[in-house]
Amino acid sequence: MHSRAFSSSLTRPDGDFAPRHHPGPSRQCRGLRRAPRGASVVASAGVSEVFSQIADGVLAVPPTAFGALGALGLIGAALFVADPEKRRSAQTTSAGGDEKEAVKGYFNSVGFERWNKIYGTTDEISSVQMDIRKGHAVTVDKVLRWITEDGSVKGVSVCDAGCGTGSLSIPLALQGAEVYGSDISSAMADEAARRYEEQSKAEISGRQATPRFEAKDLESLTGSYHTVCCIDVLIHYPPEKMAAMVKHLASLAGDRLILSFAPSTPALLLLKRIGEFFPKGSKATRAYLHKEEAVEAALREAGWKVTKREMTSTRFYYSRLLQAAPATS
Repeated sequence: MHSRAFSSSLTRPDGDFAPRHHPGPSRQCRGLRRAPRGASVVASAGVSEVFSQIADGVLAVPPTAFGALGALGLIGAALFVADPEKRRSAQTTSAGGDEKEAVKGYFNSVGFERWNKIYGTTDEISSVQMDIRKGHAVTVDKVLRWITEDGSVKGVSVCDAGCGTGSLSIPLALQGAEVYGSDISSAMADEAARRYEEQSKAEISGRQATPRFEAKDLESLTGSYHTVCCIDVLIHYPPEKMAAMVKHLASLAGDRLILSFAPSTPALLLLKRIGEFFPKGSKATRAYLHKEEAVEAALREAGWKVTKREMTSTRFYYSRLLQAAPATS
């Protein structure tokens, strides 16, 4: 589920966030006459919108966006508000106590409606969601560049684990790759198949190998593929389950494994916690951050080594991207 990452993708994750640079000392005088750039971003997007994105995705706004006093005020508020975990627990309880079922239910209902718009072409989305769309597109472009830089992908088998609406699967399939896309949400998988059919008709080069889309969770994936991609999906896996999932995905890949996740840092953890006090009804899934060294350690334990890494960050999208290959290669 791309970018449902803190997404979340933060990507899924449900948004994503990024610290921004601010004017240096030479502009201090100008800064006295107007609010910091980050503050204007928050004001224009809406405080509730911004912080609810932080709560459920890899969304973040740097403390400097509010100024020192503002950041302290937000931290103070977080200390006095009731625990937002109650909201998460209630949602999981309604799904029979199974968090995976809670995630599936979300992305088959209001979550699908929300992310289908973000990953679509409509302009009827908020400025924050538009920024997430652009950030996610940057990550997808980087993955496509990595996969295609060695030449044609025609006939190359690719598993897009957590394919969402097909933003990565579809361009790979149109270039001739043999794509298998899975998503825990049947609504997402069906939408990916529909979008492929629509886009393939417009291809001058004609139809290539039709990708196969299926509703299936990551744990249930089987088979062997040249390349396995899992973009903005690890946000749905708690740290204690992340290593096992990375090892499982590595077991499906023969030559290349590409992962993206919301990195865990003290600043992002604090911002995410503050964001949980600004929930929206359409978002009720947990968003987990992961330490980069922990993800890399899981890859090493699986017999893989990181060969490339990049960071994608916009105002509200923040995602670490790793490519790995077998350590013996």
